[in-house]
Amino acid sequence: MTRSWTTADSEELYQIPGWGLGMFRINEDGHMCMGPNAESGSIDLKRLADDMRRRGVELPLLVRFTDVIKTRIDAMVDSFAAAIREWEFTGRYRPVFPIKVNPQSHVMRDVMLHGKPHHVGLEAGSKPELMAVLALLDDPEALIVCNGYKDEHYIRMALLARKLGHECIIVLEKPDELDTVLSIADTLGVDPVIGVRARLNAVGSGHWGTSTGDHAKFGLSIPEIVDMVARLKEDGRLDCLQLLHFHIGSQISQVSSFRGAVQEAGRIYAELRRMGAPMRFLDCGGGLGVDYDGSGSTEVSSINYNMREYANAVIGTIHEVCAETKTEHPHIITEAGRSMVAHHSVLLVEVLGNTTKELRPPARPAPGEEVVRTIEASWEIFDEINADNELASLHDIQALRRQAIERFNLGLLDLEERADVERMYWATCGRILEHSDPEDEGDELGELRQQFVDTYFCNFSVFQSLPDIWAIDQLFPVVPIHRLNEEPTRRTILADLTCDSDGKIDAFIGEGGSYLPLHPFRKGERYIIGAFLVGAYQEILGDLHNLFGDTHAIHVAVADNARGYSVLHVDEGDIIEEVLTYVHHRPKELVRLLRAKVEEATESGAMSMEEGADMVRTFVRGLDDYTYLTR
Repeated sequence: MTRSWTTADSEELYQIPGWGLGMFRINEDGHMCMGPNAESGSIDLKRLADDMRRRGVELPLLVRFTDVIKTRIDAMVDSFAAAIREWEFTGRYRPVFPIKVNPQSHVMRDVMLHGKPHHVGLEAGSKPELMAVLALLDDPEALIVCNGYKDEHYIRMALLARKLGHECIIVLEKPDELDTVLSIADTLGVDPVIGVRARLNAVGSGHWGTSTGDHAKFGLSIPEIVDMVARLKEDGRLDCLQLLHFHIGSQISQVSSFRGAVQEAGRIYAELRRMGAPMRFLDCGGGLGVDYDGSGSTEVSSINYNMREYANAVIGTIHEVCAETKTEHPHIITEAGRSMVAHHSVLLVEVLGNTTKELRPPARPAPGEEVVRTIEASWEIFDEINADNELASLHDIQALRRQAIERFNLGLLDLEERADVERMYWATCGRILEHSDPEDEGDELGELRQQFVDTYFCNFSVFQSLPDIWAIDQLFPVVPIHRLNEEPTRRTILADLTCDSDGKIDAFIGEGGSYLPLHPFRKGERYIIGAFLVGAYQEILGDLHNLFGDTHAIHVAVADNARGYSVLHVDEGDIIEEVLTYVHHRPKELVRLLRAKVEEATESGAMSMEEGADMVRTFVRGLDDYTYLTR
């Protein structure tokens, strides 16, 4: 007897313990749940999705868990506190959230709310970001770090922020920014605090490994840093230089990459102190990765370290450099935005339908019935399949199919006959796989098995909500949020609503890799899938391909009530009128043009007045519709 499927089997299959960090789990009903830690309650995602539909908020839906942001910030601060105690480090830890990772207003507010006990600061990389930071940040002990290329307006705002009581640090990305900073500071009567971004020789790993090195986009070379120090000394302004910044790339998979970069940066920091600069801060930038696939490896979608190991690599390495150079310990800044917010969002999408290979052969010819030779030969192959002739049978049926296509193109086979050949081909291939080892994923039988993957069509856009899947082959955990106490027996890929062949997900975490195990689709029943760990970059990188706009988004928190959660905020997704406006259409003008066409059609008799009125009403009503499909 085979044992029944359990939720523990689903947790293992979808590698939930690896990427979920104890915050995501399956309850006894087979539903995915979120709870920030083992002690707190949890939110049933299937129940949440059903409840939101009753509230009139349809899928696709982005769910943001505010509790998770708190959990991740606390874990980061605790990890550095433990490392500081272990190494008897005298500098403070000053975490900073780079808002480019997720600049949504309510996400920023959650970061500031949960980060305030730790004085979590904000990093801006552009004028719009700095304007948001200046207006929203209300903690005078939190740092503001100004990165990115800067013009006079950007620099003026950053310097004036110091008069508001903010500790705002301007990080120089190129040499000529120094003159502008000093000139505007003199005009305003402000003493600037300046940082410099060093272009390290140490290299990172993964998609963004080119963030360092001679040809890196940002930062000053070692000669440029030395020249800058000389210029500041000459002007009697060396006291302004107080921060060294470096960044070796986002989503660093190997902890050894950090050690090498921190060691090099630590030496530069010590040398700047030796040259007379009153350095206070060493900013390690971003790079702290997220284990998207749960493998704990050096793959680009994983990391081979945890948060405590990262903190030890930073604090321990700087401690050693400072001990060797007899340098005072700096305050440590990190800009680990991905690690702070990636886990806090899940995209819920509904399956609309599916396609699968037809494995049923056509009706068997009756004795004496006249059929084309190709069909007759196909039946012979089908009937003789066994475990000893799998490959031979495959080669034979492939040859017959090629012959049939050639005969059809020559007009020697009609469409119905070709259809019967196709049915025989897929039915025969399916029977071959029944006789083969299901674990055999190599060679021809493995390739054949890949052709028997179902396509599940889902109500979302990859380009809007999961752009890194398309752009850089990023892997995200994708899991059905219910029926997890049932065995998922279908191998699937996911297709979105866009009219684009790239609008699909066909690479997944786990052993399947090229397919996602899902449950059989039952028409008339809701089947909901979640894409997890999408809180970093995905929202702000999304585009309007096919004019699919932002999805609905909700902020929820675990609560001690009958539902187990509270909805803190609902951000309604884009409607059709809004996305048309984004691409410079004027909805009222579109209505006017449509009315003119309707009048012309009624004048010619092609459309009745009632039909014309119905079309205009439908068009106008549609302008207020969600850009995604509704049921």
